[in-house]
Amino acid sequence: MKEANPILEMSYRFALDVTAAARIMRERKEYDLASQFWRSGTSIGANVEEAQAAQSRADFKSKMGIAAKEARETIYWLRLARDTGIFGSKNAENLLAQASSIQKILTSIVKTTFENP
Repeated sequence: MKEANPILEMSYRFALDVTAAARIMRERKEYDLASQFWRSGTSIGANVEEAQAAQSRADFKSKMGIAAKEARETIYWLRLARDTGIFGSKNAENLLAQASSIQKILTSIVKTTFENP
C-alpha cells in the first residue's frame, strides 16, 4: 500500500482552489493577473508531482526548489490581487494561508534534502 504524501495532496487541493479563484478573476475581467496567478499556483503541484519520479536526488531537489519558488510567486500575485481590491480580502487570506503553509513545507523539504546529501 502506498504511503500518503501530504505535500502532494496539499499542493493538488491548492491547485483546485487556485483554479476556482482564477475563474473569479477572469469573470472580473482581470485576465492578465488571473493567468499569472493560475500558472504559478498550479505549477506548485505539477513540480511536486514531477519530483515524485525524480531521476536523481539532484533532480528531486531541483523540482521541489522550483515548486517552492512558484509558491512564493503565487503569494506575490495573491497579495497584489488582495491589495488592489481585485480579489476579496477573506478569500485572499485563506489562499495566502494555504500558499504560505505549502511554501514553508517545500522550503523545509529542500533545506533538509540539501543538508542530507
